[in-house]
Amino acid sequence: MAKSKPIVDTGIHFIDGNMACAEGAIAAGCRFVSGYPITPSTEVVEHMAKRFPEIGGMFIQMEDELAASICFQGAVWSGVKGMTVTSGPGFSLMMEHVGLAAALETPSVFVDVQRAGPSTGLPTAPAQQDMMQARWGSHGDYEIIALSPSSPQECFDYIVTCFNLSEKYRCPVFFMMDETVGHMHGKVKIPDASQIDVLERQNTTRPPGEYQPYKIYEGSVPEMVKVGMGHRIHITGLTHDEQGYPAMNADAQQTLVKRLCSKITDNVDDISIIKTENIDDSDVVVISYGITSRIAEYAVNTTREQGINAGTAQLVTIWPFNDRAMMEIASKTKNIIVAEMNLGQIVNEVRRAVGNAVPVHFLGNAGGRTISPELMIGKIREVTR
Repeated sequence: MAKSKPIVDTGIHFIDGNMACAEGAIAAGCRFVSGYPITPSTEVVEHMAKRFPEIGGMFIQMEDELAASICFQGAVWSGVKGMTVTSGPGFSLMMEHVGLAAALETPSVFVDVQRAGPSTGLPTAPAQQDMMQARWGSHGDYEIIALSPSSPQECFDYIVTCFNLSEKYRCPVFFMMDETVGHMHGKVKIPDASQIDVLERQNTTRPPGEYQPYKIYEGSVPEMVKVGMGHRIHITGLTHDEQGYPAMNADAQQTLVKRLCSKITDNVDDISIIKTENIDDSDVVVISYGITSRIAEYAVNTTREQGINAGTAQLVTIWPFNDRAMMEIASKTKNIIVAEMNLGQIVNEVRRAVGNAVPVHFLGNAGGRTISPELMIGKIREVTR
C-alpha cells in the first residue's frame, strides 16, 4: 500500500510562484478552497485540487468568482481555514464579499494574481494595477491587510503570514501576486512543519450562554466560534451589536465600524513588513513591491557599482500603509523613486505620507511588461544628477 504524501512537502523544490503559494497555504493549515479558473492564477487551485485529496482538504470549482468568494467564507465559519484565488476580472466580482468578510470579521484570504487591465485586458501579461482596489474595492469604511511577494520563496513564506494575520485580526487578507511572480520558477525551501510558525484559530472556551460573538473580552478582536460548538449565534452583515443581532442606529454603527478599522490601524507596526537595503544617507531610494522589487535590486546594485549611493525599500506589506516607515525612509535619503507596473497607485500613498520631505519620483507603465532594468537605471541616474 502506497504511503500518503506528507501534509508539508518538506525539502528543496524548483517550482513557480503559484505552486509555492499553494504549498504555503497548505502548510498554513488551509483545507478549503473555492475558486473559478482564471489566467494567470489557475495553477494555484490546480495544484491544491491535486494535493487536497492526499491531506484531507477540499477544493470546489464554483460557477463564478462571486460564488467562490462567499463559499469559502461559509467553510471558515464551519471551523476550517479557507481561501479563494482569482485575477483582475474575478477580483472585481468578489468585492461585495470583501465587505461582508470585513463586517462579519471572517478570517479570510484572497489571492489575486494580477494581470493587465482594465476589463479583460491582457490575461497573460503582468501588472500591478489592483493595489488600490484591494484597499478600497468594497463600499463603506473598513480596513484590510495586503501583502505582495517578489519571488516563489516569498510566495510560500508570506502566504503563511497572510493566514496568520487573518486569524489574529479576523479580517480579509489579500495576497497581491503578479503574473510574473506567479509563473516565475525558482528554488523554494520548504522547512519541516515544526519550523513553520502557524497561528491556529483561537476559538472561545466560554460555555454556551456566556459567549457573545462580537463582544471584546480582551484586546480589540472578538473570540471566534465555529458552528456546531453548542452556541446559538447570529451573524449578519447589518450593523450589529455584541450579540451579533442587527442594531440599526448610529451609535452601534460608530462602535462597530471604528473597531473594525482600529484593530488594524492601531497595529500597523505589528503587521507591516518592509525590507530595506543601503538606505542610510543615500542619494535615492527605490520603493517597490512584487516583481518590481527584483528589478530594483539589480538596478540599485548596478548603479552603486557606478558610484551612485542608492538603496531599496521593498514593501512586502502594502496595506495598512506604514506612514511612519515612509517618513523614516525619507529622513535618510535625498530622493525617492516609486516603481510599479501601473500608472500611479502606491506612489500617491508615498507622496501623501512624506509630504514635502523629499522629492518623490514615479516610474511606471500601463502593465503588460515588467519595468526594464535599463529604464530603472536611467531613472536613478536622472534623479541623482
